[in-house]
Amino acid sequence: MMLGRFREALEDAQQSVRLDDSFVRGHLREGKCHLSLGNAMAASRCFQRVLELDRKNTQAQQELKNATTVLEYEKIAEVDFEKRDFRKVVFCMDRALEFAPACHRFKILKAECLALLGRYPEAQSVASDILRMDSTNADALYVRGLCLYYEDCIEKAVQFFVQALRMAPDHEKACLACRNAKALKAKKEDGNKAFKKGNYKLAYELYTEALGIDPNNIKTNAKLYCNRGTVNSKLRKLEEAIDDCTNAVKLDDTYIKAYLRRAQCYMDTEQYEDAVRDYEKVYQTEKTKEHKQLLKNAQVELKKSKRKDYYKILGVDKNASEDEIKKAYRKRALMHHPDRHSGASAEVQKEEEKKFKEVGEAFTILSDPKKKARYDSGQDLEEDGLNMGDFDANNIFKAFFGGPGGFSFEASGPGNFFFQFG
Repeated sequence: MMLGRFREALEDAQQSVRLDDSFVRGHLREGKCHLSLGNAMAASRCFQRVLELDRKNTQAQQELKNATTVLEYEKIAEVDFEKRDFRKVVFCMDRALEFAPACHRFKILKAECLALLGRYPEAQSVASDILRMDSTNADALYVRGLCLYYEDCIEKAVQFFVQALRMAPDHEKACLACRNAKALKAKKEDGNKAFKKGNYKLAYELYTEALGIDPNNIKTNAKLYCNRGTVNSKLRKLEEAIDDCTNAVKLDDTYIKAYLRRAQCYMDTEQYEDAVRDYEKVYQTEKTKEHKQLLKNAQVELKKSKRKDYYKILGVDKNASEDEIKKAYRKRALMHHPDRHSGASAEVQKEEEKKFKEVGEAFTILSDPKKKARYDSGQDLEEDGLNMGDFDANNIFKAFFGGPGGFSFEASGPGNFFFQFG
């Protein structure tokens, strides 16, 4: 017992009470060995036998309480495992191991729960300790495989599951984990092949099927969500792509690739504040030149998005030619000119006057190559001394249409106007 060789000690203690069933110390030692090995029920019977022989034996009384405590922790852990409250199970096993330090069963259950909680190094350590003492322990081999499986090292994981099944062919958990690991690997690889071939619809279906195999495999599922997000972005289903990437980072908040994919989708959908937030997260984690440039680009687009969209005001594309910009100004300026709406309500007149001014602003900037270039690059135009607050749209209009008296609006019926040049 002092050497920690409890199984050998148990055999000696059992032999001693076979030789003398009234040997109190023999029954006491047998009970302590059973308890140390985690067999609290057998330990209780031994301590009860001691108390039959010596009712006042305080050591047996205390050890019987300890055995009862271990049984209670076992029952609680069993219920909590079914509830998937793995932290509670780890707590119960830690308490039970204080009385049963040589119980492999308790250690394995603790290690399995640590793996399910994502605490892989701790789980690996517990399993490795057991395998050093017993290299054929199927439960420990299963836990080692489980850790590798949840760390997305699926091929190595399968090797451990197969080894565990060699030692215990009826090991249900190892059998299920091995089947899931092989299925997950196959689906993911098939999805990747379909994606590379440009068959995005099939890739989407395969990644979706893979996600349904094992909800506990957080790292692999995070990659699958990100892969499916990439597929959705290729299919121009950008909001769905964003949702997939969000699911990926919920599972693994250190997954840079998912943040980058989501940020690009945010850029494509003009959700620049969200894009900046994701790129900031990426740059804080990996301070590369590429990530810095991506963040800078997003910040510029965010700044540009908060200004007036002069292209939208004129109704032209960002690549519009000089002639297209002039034609668009002519159309919009005439459409919103205050004289055209002189008979409208005060509210409508005010709104049209505002639009007329904005059209003039837009034309002033987009018709000047230097100002247009600065506007397109996101630079602040007011830094160049262009104060749009003092802008006079009428002057631009008169200059464009040939000066005062160059045009007039006349009514041709209720609500209908036409203009003519003098």
